[in-house]
Amino acid sequence: MSDVARLAGVSVSTVSHVLNETRPVNPETVARVHDAIRTLGYSRNTIARALVRSSTNSLGLCISIITNPYFNELVHAIEGEAGRYGHTLLLGDTLDDAEHELRIVRALHERRVDGMIIAPSAGAAVHGLPHLTAAGVPTVLIDRFVPAGLDQVGVENTEATAALVGHLAEHGHRRIGMISGAVGLSTSAERVSGYRVGLLRAGLDQDPALEVCGTSQVEPARAAVERLLALPDPPTAIIIGNNLMTLGALRGLRDAGRHVPGDVALAAFDDFPWADLVSPPLTTIAQPVYQIGVEAVRLLLERITQPDRRPVTIRLEPQLVLRQSCGCPPPG
Repeated sequence: MSDVARLAGVSVSTVSHVLNETRPVNPETVARVHDAIRTLGYSRNTIARALVRSSTNSLGLCISIITNPYFNELVHAIEGEAGRYGHTLLLGDTLDDAEHELRIVRALHERRVDGMIIAPSAGAAVHGLPHLTAAGVPTVLIDRFVPAGLDQVGVENTEATAALVGHLAEHGHRRIGMISGAVGLSTSAERVSGYRVGLLRAGLDQDPALEVCGTSQVEPARAAVERLLALPDPPTAIIIGNNLMTLGALRGLRDAGRHVPGDVALAAFDDFPWADLVSPPLTTIAQPVYQIGVEAVRLLLERITQPDRRPVTIRLEPQLVLRQSCGCPPPG
């Protein structure tokens, strides 16, 4: 900065005001400072600046970005919203593994992020989250809810899944199967709970054989369909717990030579860009992904500036999108 000031013929404090926009500076002076910066190839030492300000203007995001397309959309929303407030996003892929997640949490903490957003894995409550709480890192949980006394934002899962069951029951289905997500995730538990609530409301018997875990992955979901179809009294409709498992379910039905919705009706949690392009188009529960990202960033920035406020939990309403895979006719 001294070199820039000398070349521009101004004081070091003036250079600082130009760079940080902390005080109005004559436009001609601003131009001379920027010319000097370009000539010298100067760039700010963000690490030193962070030490002085006790802030890095960076946020950490711990999320399983490789395995789930839904999270890719969420990353895009969070990065865009963080950028609106002048924050850089540092991203770590947790692989949905609790021990790896802890390593990612520690690595981001060592880089002195101002706060962290995390989609907790099944073991987060005994690994990554205690580390963040003990270190006093401002934290917001997204998508999956954990009783950890932290800010959280996600969707309502139980009533949404119950609505899928009710809709299929209205089409006359009495044997409705459920392929659930990974054990230990709140989203999986809440969607299974919603499935059971929906059966109860529709006056349908709950058959444990119709509940099969697909572990939130493609191949286990394909195998789950195989198991359901092999039952003595197989389901005539299946609800899928997330988008990856929907891929596996479609593959399993194709391999078995079953047609949707003629042989088996299908409805799924999570909408995706191609949901209306497959044949038949898929009936889904669409999550407000962008709004989840916006709310997560807002909560985190509030937590950074108001560390003592009470934790907030936000449940956003998803949308039931009716298409033909459930048996509904095409739109007129």
